[in-house]
Amino acid sequence: MPHIFWYTRFAKRSARLAGRPGTFSIAVFVLLVWLVTGPLFDFSDTWQLVINTGTTIVTFLMVFLIQNTQNRDTEALHIKLDELIRATQGAHNALLDLEELEERQLDEFRARYVALAQLARARQAAGGDPDTDTPEP
Repeated sequence: MPHIFWYTRFAKRSARLAGRPGTFSIAVFVLLVWLVTGPLFDFSDTWQLVINTGTTIVTFLMVFLIQNTQNRDTEALHIKLDELIRATQGAHNALLDLEELEERQLDEFRARYVALAQLARARQAAGGDPDTDTPEP
């Protein structure tokens, strides 16, 4: 279990650091150094391989770190939205945890809300009704 906490902290810090302007500046600096050294190494295959290998390794590792951070942020957002739904009087508790449903079930929910939106727009167009009510009778 401790390795999970270590990885979580490491992933959060790395993703945060990767998005900073200073990190971008360092990457640009490394690229410029690599370009400047091109003539020194006669633009050899090894010279090209250094940048290709370096960027591939960094990209490969960053995909996992950023995906971990994104998954955690998305999960936290879902929990917060679930709590807002749960705590709102008149809200549909069936909408909690929608991200766990199958595509067909999501399509059914989406179709219900599309129909509600179309009905609300039609009522607004017909009589200027405000769109702030609860649609249930």
